[in-house]
Amino acid sequence: MPASPRPTREPSKSLPLKADLPPEAYEVIGEKVTYRLAQRPGAYVILKYIRPVIKRKESEALSCPPAPPAVFEKSFADVSLLAGLLIDKFAYHLPLYRQHQRLLRAGIRLSRGTLTQWVQRAAELLEPIYHALLSSILLSQVLAMDETPLKAGRHGKGKLHTGYFWPIYGDQEEIAFPFAASRAQSVVREALGKFCGVLLTDGYIVYDRFAQTVNRLVHAQCWSHTRRHFVDAERAEPQFVAEALDRIGAFYKEEAYIRTHGLEADAKLAHRGEHTKPLVEAFFLWLKQTLITQVLLPSNPFTQAARYALEREAALKVFLAYPNVPMDTNHLERESRAIALGRRNWLFCWTEVGARHVGVIQSLLASCRLQGVDPYAYLVDVLQRVDTHPAFEVQLLTPRLWKQHFAEHPLRSDLDRIRQ
Repeated sequence: MPASPRPTREPSKSLPLKADLPPEAYEVIGEKVTYRLAQRPGAYVILKYIRPVIKRKESEALSCPPAPPAVFEKSFADVSLLAGLLIDKFAYHLPLYRQHQRLLRAGIRLSRGTLTQWVQRAAELLEPIYHALLSSILLSQVLAMDETPLKAGRHGKGKLHTGYFWPIYGDQEEIAFPFAASRAQSVVREALGKFCGVLLTDGYIVYDRFAQTVNRLVHAQCWSHTRRHFVDAERAEPQFVAEALDRIGAFYKEEAYIRTHGLEADAKLAHRGEHTKPLVEAFFLWLKQTLITQVLLPSNPFTQAARYALEREAALKVFLAYPNVPMDTNHLERESRAIALGRRNWLFCWTEVGARHVGVIQSLLASCRLQGVDPYAYLVDVLQRVDTHPAFEVQLLTPRLWKQHFAEHPLRSDLDRIRQ
């Protein structure tokens, strides 16, 4: 069951001519065509395999060809159904209980527990690919990292514990969502391991503390988060905030120019040095002079926003020295939106193991989006391939490398073969 069925072209339908005209009274000189987009309710298909049972005349021994291989042994779930379950739940945020209702309306009776087990077993099957994906990301020269909460695991009667996904975005357009039960600095250390490069984050203090303990790690911080602090201070000091936002907006205009003209590497660095750096230096000088010359209380929201920026001045200037470092973590936050949308639909995970499974699936689906890979075709292929694929080459099944090695001739489900 594909999550996004392709539109099919039905036979054309000719509308009748005016009934009051006899054939000899008119001549058809052309035609006008009108199209309408229509929809059929989502359908489930039962694949029927007929296997002959034969009896040898000489020995009277009975034999029968084996059933077609399945992703899960002795399971009646076709790979197309498993891929559809995962995509509906994690890409389109359709909880399993709603999918269960849809199955019932189609006349198919399954327990909700069966659907849960299928999702769990699929996540376990894909977990080695997730670890290979995370290893690939940690080889990047530039990483962006953030954290987002999720209710997972029972904390007490009627309460759920708050855990965190720690999305990590690499410089080869890959992303992973490790899960941890806390927001402590130890989680960052465990997730990043021996990473040495540029780490781009928001202003959460644990990243800065971690960076101070690791040699050859450069900590960059996000201008978008800095800007939000000034936006929050707009009511208190509209004039100063307008000035700050205009100055920050000038940085982004230079970045837009770089993207528009396709500047890369040295050309990008040179443009930032010539045009953006003077603007950044002038911004911080203006902030310092404003705090000195203006009578602003420490509790003033603009004062707090200015101090936030000044305390992170060195980290906010890192992008000026590294051409492949973005100004902000917006690209990471865009890909983390799937977690937030899912959280609003399926609300929580009963266990931390379930939350880790969410991270596994979301990592692969989000990386598929970044690589321009059809997630349905990808899941149908790797769910069939992973069990027999050499373990030492599991990295070839990550979306980026799968696109290079298997996308042209992927494994398909029997349902897809029938449609072809």
